[in-house]
Amino acid sequence: MNRHVGILVFVTLVWGTTFPLLKSAAATLSGVEISAIRFAFATLCMAPFLRRVPAATWRDGAILGALALVSYVTQAYGLQYISSNRSAFLTSLNVLMVPLLGLLWGGTLSALTLACALAACLGIGLMSWEGGAHLLGDGATLLCALAYALYVIVLSQRAAEHDARQLTATQILFMTVFAGLWVVASDASSGTLHSLNQRLLPHLWPLVYLGLIATAGMLLLQAMAQKHVSADKAAVIYAMEPVFAALFGWIWLGEVLTERAALGGGIVVLAVIASEIKFGKNEA
Repeated sequence: MNRHVGILVFVTLVWGTTFPLLKSAAATLSGVEISAIRFAFATLCMAPFLRRVPAATWRDGAILGALALVSYVTQAYGLQYISSNRSAFLTSLNVLMVPLLGLLWGGTLSALTLACALAACLGIGLMSWEGGAHLLGDGATLLCALAYALYVIVLSQRAAEHDARQLTATQILFMTVFAGLWVVASDASSGTLHSLNQRLLPHLWPLVYLGLIATAGMLLLQAMAQKHVSADKAAVIYAMEPVFAALFGWIWLGEVLTERAALGGGIVVLAVIASEIKFGKNEA
C-alpha cells in the first residue's frame, strides 16, 4: 500500500468515529446547525491559508464547498431518523456512484468493476435494511451519497491544479458561509435561533473535534492524497468508512449488528478488496 492510499485509509478511520458523535448531537441540534458549527471551527483552523488565493482556487473551492455542504447536512439530517451504522452503509453507496457517474465524464467501467459494484450493492442492501427503512432518513442519506460521489470526482479532477491548503481553506469557508446563512434562515423562521447556544453546549467538545480534526484535518489530507489517487480508487478506499463507523457505533452507542448486517458488511469488504486488487494491477 502506497503512502497516499494509506492516508486515505486513515481518513476513513477518522470519519468512522464521526457517526456516533453526529448521532448524539442530532438529539438537540438540526443537521444544518451541526454542519455550520463544525465548519466554523474548521474555518478558524484554516484561516491562515486564505491569503493570496488565486481566482481559480476560489471557484473550485466554492464548487467543492457546495457539494460537501449538501453531503454533510443531509447526512446529519438522516441521522435524526436512522442508526449510525445504517447511515454509514447508505452513505457508502457513493463507492458505486463514482464509477457510474464517471461514465458521464468519458470514463470506462470494466466487467470486474461492475461485478464488485453489484456485490457491494448486495452487501449494503443487507446492511441498510437492518431495523427497517425510514423514508426521510434513507432518502436524505442517499442524497448525501450522491453529493459526495460528485465531490470525489471533482476533487480528483481539480486537486492537482491547486495548493491543497488553499483549496481546503476556501471550500471550508464557503461551507461555513452557506451553512451559516441556512441556519439563520431556518432557525429564524422556526423560532429556535435563540436557543442555539444552550442546545450546542452539551456537544461542544465533540463539535470541536468534528470541526478541527474530522473536517479541517481530514479534508486537507484528502486534498493532498487525491492528487495522486484516481476517483474510482479513492471511492473504493472510502468504502472502509462504514466498517469503522459500525465498529465505533458498537463501542460507543451499543448499537447491535444482526447476522444479516454482519453478512452484508462482509460482502462489502470482500468487494472492496477485490476492487483494490484489480486497481493495484492497473496502477503502477
